[in-house]
Amino acid sequence: MKALNPILLSGKEVLPLVEGGKGIAVTSGVSSGAWAAAGGVGTFSGVNADSYDENGNMIDQVYHGRTRRERHEELVDYAIRGGIAQARIAHDERGGEGRIHVNVLWEMGAAERILHGILEGAKGLVHGVTCGAGMPYRIAQISANYKIHYYPIVSSARAFRALWKRAYHKFSEWLGGVVYEDPWRAGGHNGLSNSEDPHRPEDPYPRVAELRRLMNEVGLEQVPIIMAGGVWYLRDWADWMDNKEIGPIAFQYGTRPLLTQESPIPDAWKKRLMTLKEGDVFLNRYSPTGFWSSAVNNEFIQELRARNERQVAFTTQPVGEHQVAFGFGPRKREVYLTAGDAERANKWVEEGFDDAMKTPDSTLIFVTSEKRQEIHKDQVDCMGCLSACLFSNWAQGEGNTTGRKADPRSYCIQKTLRAISHMGDVSENLMFAGHAAFRFADDPFYAGGHVPTVKELVDRICTGD
Repeated sequence: MKALNPILLSGKEVLPLVEGGKGIAVTSGVSSGAWAAAGGVGTFSGVNADSYDENGNMIDQVYHGRTRRERHEELVDYAIRGGIAQARIAHDERGGEGRIHVNVLWEMGAAERILHGILEGAKGLVHGVTCGAGMPYRIAQISANYKIHYYPIVSSARAFRALWKRAYHKFSEWLGGVVYEDPWRAGGHNGLSNSEDPHRPEDPYPRVAELRRLMNEVGLEQVPIIMAGGVWYLRDWADWMDNKEIGPIAFQYGTRPLLTQESPIPDAWKKRLMTLKEGDVFLNRYSPTGFWSSAVNNEFIQELRARNERQVAFTTQPVGEHQVAFGFGPRKREVYLTAGDAERANKWVEEGFDDAMKTPDSTLIFVTSEKRQEIHKDQVDCMGCLSACLFSNWAQGEGNTTGRKADPRSYCIQKTLRAISHMGDVSENLMFAGHAAFRFADDPFYAGGHVPTVKELVDRICTGD
């Protein structure tokens, strides 16, 4: 294993080890502060982070607004207060070591307002902004305004080229690094394009080398690339270090920091991580963002898979093969199915999936009455956590609607991520994880259920393991 040379990130030499930021209170000020204290870059979540009252008790995020817009304003207020609280905790925990970054998702609701609020309220406590989930053009100007560095997350050289040409070339001095997040191996939302096959992972080396060539062309030879997605043993990446074709390189860890003593996730989540097998993480497109995402194939994902499989196309008039009348809903409104689809639909109804729900794509999905009521309630309770949501049809801007029918094939991401991160039900909620998470079970470092401190984990990573 080669010696780890320090790297300049956000104005300070640190270990080339970055804690990946996760959403909805999954990376906290405690965990990110500990990572920075160990000599690396800690990253707390700026996505709906937790805040606390004057006695240090976590504030339960309850929404009282009668309209989506009113609830959205409550969400923004919670998010800003939470982000400031976590920044202060991280600053105290790091003890002057390392660097602290905040992670935000560009497609989250009111992303710019929330980021401005956090950075304004935590001046001097945050050294960098990591941002992905979309094309965050304005992240450069926002970061430059606060004189801190920005770290866009991309999955291809083409994506970075677009960002550079449109905005980043104007603020190059504050570009702290470029995070290459492997779209086939990373957990959470993935940046797969329509031209890439989700079932055929590509070798990250030539993709990162292409990104470096582009960066060199525009004068960014000394700006680090941060490799994210699939990083476990550092020794597996030894040929990337001191490699002229790759250039300055750091490594981001998203999944391994979940299983530490400082990690804020519930014990049930930590225990489940230790039991995962290869293939248990499922790349899917059920997210209300429209992005691909990687999550543990638990009961929550399996229900979504089954819901989407119980789906047939319909027409409102007899057309072509769609000749069989099918009544659905309380008033048994008729639509027309093919003979084969009608047979399948009647079978699902017999099995108890007797409620059919329309999708925006002129299809019906078949669910139980209880599931339909749950879906409807979640859609009605929407608080605008995304800039545009397929599930609820919320969108920022005039009218607060995408203009499309709400899609019952998806789910309320805010509800399920807050539930798993605070209540710990790892079966019935969305459980994001990277595709290397199965290695918890066979890595001797975790033998006997060992849960390390962040410092122990960073020290272990530095050995190559």
